[in-house]
Amino acid sequence: MQSFEALSKQFNEKFNIEHFPAEPASLYQPNSYFLQLGGKRVRPVMCLMGNELFDDITADAWNVAAAIELFHNFTLIHDDIMDKAPLRRGMQTVHEKFGDSTALLAGDVMLVVAYEYLNKISSAQLRKILQLFNRTAKEVCEGQQLDMDFEKREDVDFASYENMISLKTSVLLAASLQLGAILGGALERNQQLIYEFGRKLGLAFQVQDDYLDAFGDAAKFGKQIGGDIRSNKKTFLLIHAMETASASQKKKLEELLQSNASSKVDEVLTIFRDSKVDEWAEELKEKYLAEALKHLDDIAVLSKRKEPLKELASFLIQRQH
Repeated sequence: MQSFEALSKQFNEKFNIEHFPAEPASLYQPNSYFLQLGGKRVRPVMCLMGNELFDDITADAWNVAAAIELFHNFTLIHDDIMDKAPLRRGMQTVHEKFGDSTALLAGDVMLVVAYEYLNKISSAQLRKILQLFNRTAKEVCEGQQLDMDFEKREDVDFASYENMISLKTSVLLAASLQLGAILGGALERNQQLIYEFGRKLGLAFQVQDDYLDAFGDAAKFGKQIGGDIRSNKKTFLLIHAMETASASQKKKLEELLQSNASSKVDEVLTIFRDSKVDEWAEELKEKYLAEALKHLDDIAVLSKRKEPLKELASFLIQRQH
């Protein structure tokens, strides 16, 4: 079994080719530009790791990994349009640089090319691969829509938010692992266990992301602290505070959410700390991580084959504060 770093290097070498034709350049250059921005490429490498957990990496797994990465980037291009985001990985987003209409088409054609990679698979498991890929693609869209719906709702509870994050973020991590496992010949139970490992790991990652946005060190986190609070974004922390704060604290929180005062972030963080939301978030992250690792432990392969996935879990959930 190879480490995430070793497989990441191999994937980048194979993936960093031209995936699109030369013409019309006005359609295809924006996608080439976006892919050159890089990223951690976590999802495609998880597909390779899911494959190698059960067998040697197959040629089909490289094609599925490429399809996953193209699909993920398609979602990012469209998400950036919806969020009106000016920057992605420190560079101009596709819609900012090339315009909304071109960005929409570029994202669409990137999705089509993802399916061209799936079409290269020779595996007898192609039907199962397509079923899981398509189900996951629909779920990611459902999660994004719920996320937008929640911006307008005051009554989002913990279970609803957890479900939205599972759909928007976790299922693609989970499916990437399972797609690799299918190609590695994993039995159904092992497939479900590796899927749940990925899903719970995604939830732990989101709790950490929400936590760091509020309580992280800006220099280490790489983002402005309190961004979610400024934009009134629903997070694990805000939802828990609304459910557990005293009546007066809840009233104050509701007032702050309507406010643009310069002291807004500090005042919300004070309520979070007084409600012990920071401690609760740490415990929730550890709970999801423990559940993820239990699913990994239950997979019926030699323990030492699982070490790279355990290391990946630690890497994704490492403390950055």
